[in-house]
Amino acid sequence: MPEATDLTTFLRSRRAALTPEQIGMATYGQRRVPGLRREELAEVAGVSLTYYTRLEQGHAPNVSTAVLDAIARALRLSTVERTHLFELARPTELPVAPSSDGQHARPGVLRLLDAMSDVPAILMGRNQDILAWNRLGHALTAPHLDVAAPCDATSRPNKLQLIFTDPTSRTFYREWEHEARLAVASLRYLAAQFPDDRALAAIIGELSMASSDFAALWADHPVELCASGTKRYQHPDVGRIDLQFEVLHPPENDGQRILVHTAEPGSPHEDSLRLLASQTLTAD
Repeated sequence: MPEATDLTTFLRSRRAALTPEQIGMATYGQRRVPGLRREELAEVAGVSLTYYTRLEQGHAPNVSTAVLDAIARALRLSTVERTHLFELARPTELPVAPSSDGQHARPGVLRLLDAMSDVPAILMGRNQDILAWNRLGHALTAPHLDVAAPCDATSRPNKLQLIFTDPTSRTFYREWEHEARLAVASLRYLAAQFPDDRALAAIIGELSMASSDFAALWADHPVELCASGTKRYQHPDVGRIDLQFEVLHPPENDGQRILVHTAEPGSPHEDSLRLLASQTLTAD
């Protein structure tokens, strides 16, 4: 079961992100803290202050769909954030999934990665461990690591650790702050789906201690699917390269994801990707 503090921090962070003016309420005098007060949100959502306070503190286990929908509308939550609210407020009673520290790449998925030789592709476990990559995926995202690094389950690289604790990441990602926030938002989404995963809890705890940036973002409680978008790299071998990414989910993946990069056809970034691919072949 997710801890009550997950629901508490999520609702508090969303209240803090809104002003009374944004929801059509007048304000008078100076306010000590930014954002909506509990009583203001309760009024807009049409629920009592007492009940909303109990909900925010995690003491309203049988909250109705209508109440959660009203709060989601009042907070102007996105579709993903609304789903996240429901997962925190009304967690489903499902069998506990095995911890993601035992995840591995199925042979069929490995063959799929190798078949996608023209695009960088990475298979990540639920806890963001890199379970496998193709040659171009390695060359793009972690050329300073051994290509065989994902093969060792005891020391395989972790995408979150690369972003927050690897000193090369600050220059490798041209929009590091954006990349870091997306990584935490995706982790928040997964953590709500798999609240009993020991490996997920472990990586969250480790990074909270090792990185103040991670700790601050985790406390801010961003939530996103991060299924597609653009990544802007400053690659040590081919320089500036902007690539679109898509996240694919293998069948019965149990939280595993394949991150695939492509370049805009006819763009300089496509030329850079081809150059990187040729360098990879030369290295072989």
